Amino acid sequence: MSASAAAFPWREVMAFGLGRLRWPPEQFWAATPREIAAALQAFQPQAGAEAPSRSALAGLMAAHPDR
Repeated sequence: MSASAAAFPWREVMAFGLGRLRWPPEQFWAATPREIAAALQAFQPQAGAEAPSRSALAGLMAAHPDR
C-alpha cells in the first residue's frame, strides 16, 4: 500500500452491514463489495432531490386526506 492510499474503512462498512442493514455475519461476509455499495446507495440522499414546497405539500394533503 502506498503512503497516499487510504485504508479501507472496515469499521464503517461493518457497522453499516451488520448494524444498519442487520445482515447476519454470514450474509455480510458473503456479500461482494459491489453488493455492499449498492445497499449503501439506497441510504444516500439523491442528488438534486428537493422537498416539496409548502403549497405543493398542502395540495397533496388535500388531494389525499387521511381517513
